[in-house]
Amino acid sequence: MTKSLEEVNQSVATEHKKTGFRKILAFLGPAYLVSVGYMDPGNWATDIAGGSQFGYTLVWVLLMSNLMALLLQSLSARLGIVTQRDLAQASRETYSKYINYILYFLAEIAIAACDLAEVLGMAIGINLLFGIPLLEGVLITVLDTFLLLFLINKGIRKMEAFIIALVAIIGFSFIFEMIFAEPEIHKIISGLVPSIPNSAALYIAIGIIGATVMPHNLYLHSSLVQTRKFDRTPAGIKQALKYNLIDSTIALNLAFFVNAAILILAAATFHKNGMFEVGEIQDAHKFLEPLLGNKWAPRLFAIALIAAGQSSTVTGTLAGQIVMEGYLHLRIQPWVRRIITRLIAIVPALVVIYIYGESVTGKLLILSQVVLSLQLGFAIIPLIHFVSDKSKMNGFHISRTTQILSWIIASIIVSLNAKLVYDEITSWLENSNHPVVLWFTVVPLAFGFLALLLYIVFKPFIAKAKLKTVNHSPHNLKLQFTPKESHSIQNIAISVDFSKADEAALNKAFELGGNETQYTLIHIVETVGALMYGVNVHDHETTIDEKLLLEYQDMLSKKGFKIKTELGFGKPNNVIPKIINEGNFDILVMGTHGHTGLKDILFGTTVDKLRHKISIPLLIVK
Repeated sequence: MTKSLEEVNQSVATEHKKTGFRKILAFLGPAYLVSVGYMDPGNWATDIAGGSQFGYTLVWVLLMSNLMALLLQSLSARLGIVTQRDLAQASRETYSKYINYILYFLAEIAIAACDLAEVLGMAIGINLLFGIPLLEGVLITVLDTFLLLFLINKGIRKMEAFIIALVAIIGFSFIFEMIFAEPEIHKIISGLVPSIPNSAALYIAIGIIGATVMPHNLYLHSSLVQTRKFDRTPAGIKQALKYNLIDSTIALNLAFFVNAAILILAAATFHKNGMFEVGEIQDAHKFLEPLLGNKWAPRLFAIALIAAGQSSTVTGTLAGQIVMEGYLHLRIQPWVRRIITRLIAIVPALVVIYIYGESVTGKLLILSQVVLSLQLGFAIIPLIHFVSDKSKMNGFHISRTTQILSWIIASIIVSLNAKLVYDEITSWLENSNHPVVLWFTVVPLAFGFLALLLYIVFKPFIAKAKLKTVNHSPHNLKLQFTPKESHSIQNIAISVDFSKADEAALNKAFELGGNETQYTLIHIVETVGALMYGVNVHDHETTIDEKLLLEYQDMLSKKGFKIKTELGFGKPNNVIPKIINEGNFDILVMGTHGHTGLKDILFGTTVDKLRHKISIPLLIVK
């Protein structure tokens, strides 16, 4: 498996930072790249619509969405830190090829919807600030492809600094907007009490959730945390998890402030003055100056909008690269990826604007956020399964309480989406002149996605149930042992690799030693991680090998044998001699695999090197 975002993977060193502050500072950054997705132009449209129509009523939705986002992003970061896999890679290793193709397709739709919001947002900002027509503004957004290429070549820290600068521009702009608007504090507080006035508010609320908790950010965060190089001991991983949680908390709370500020600004200006239908960003910009009596209010609004669109487009590209590489194992140049993604977003934007005019951009932005929300379940549910899996997470799986909270969040999101889909399809069927067409197209498609959602929810539970009823060893080994009378050999080492060769090696060892001899089972982990990190490796294969070795020990101990285990890491012809020479063994027993050709040459080479490095007899059992 290739590394996620290989060009910047583990490019930021954290091990040699002495002070606590410098250590934390070394880890800060990934969550800021993620946070810009939570304040992109799509959020602006839903927040403005929510604030103008319902005043401060939906502030609680933003707060709830932010808490959801914080938990889910922390799970995403945990997956990347512990397993060194992003969410797309973990899915590729877990699900079948065809399921992965569907999940990839859905992830690409989410990224395209997100990019559509960024294209429109930037184009609107350019239009408002410089008076450039919207169609030309959409075409100008293609140029940020080259900005991304420049940033990625300068390294991840330079990119993080650029994004943080844009976030700062957005944040300071809205601090001044709040000063100009003078919102009513008591109404903001009352808006924290949950309520949904009507179905229109539900549509906006789902749009807010889709705009806040974004599926592509889950893929992105699990990859970006791997840009930090740290000590991969249990203590080092625990520290990395703590510092990344701090990073996420700070960054996402900044995003919450921006989103809340937009909604509050709309409530304090438009809703307060009876302007309940302001859903377009252009209208919001136009009315700010006369309502607030300040010429800087609309300018700061447009500047912040351009900064939001520019920052989120960079992270959207990275997410697209991660999804493509993770699901398809296909790598293309980032600038090519950017062009493809941009075209997917630009073409529908240009067509819609050309046909219906600039007045529909607000509706298009909100629709893009609802599409994002509909895709959320297909990213959240696999993520929860992965970080709950003890074998995958090697002891860093989430607690039962966190699992329950995560499933509650997933249930809320999926339930809201199900209601939205049901209401929309029902409305289409009632108002369509050809409902039969919908019954044979849209309805089966909806049921198909429902079936897929149920599959990814229940498959891991079914798989775990099956594992409990079968032999966990490779090839479903059911070893048969034929112990004989004990002999003079007192301490026997046996090399095992969980193949069929183990049965012959173990039986021959028991024949030599009997029940009174001490046996030591030796297994060497040969993964890339084991070669690089040695005993500090914590990958999935190591966890499985350790589990199988303990199963051997338990099974043989119950049969009356004295069993110890030794788990080594690296090349067998180096590690086995070290274990043998440091122990007090009388003989080493190894089984052969019946290899021929190239495999025989490789196996023979290992044995030849090994036998010259040990000072005890070596017995090869066929």
